Amino acid sequence: MSWLHWVVLLAVLAIFFIPVARIFKRAGWSPWLTLVALIPGASIVVLWVFAFAPWPAVDGAKPPITD
Repeated sequence: MSWLHWVVLLAVLAIFFIPVARIFKRAGWSPWLTLVALIPGASIVVLWVFAFAPWPAVDGAKPPITD
């Protein structure tokens, strides 16, 4: 494999991992969870857990109740 293969591979990984890491960080999770995507099958499990877990940014943004 040539060096161009590795450059393209790293670029594709960066295009995927950087936004996902930012989403995890904004949701209050560790951005290192993006590395789970390298394990076959584990990324699907993390995606489902992430989708149904409470989100601090959404759950904490409730408006105050006024009487």
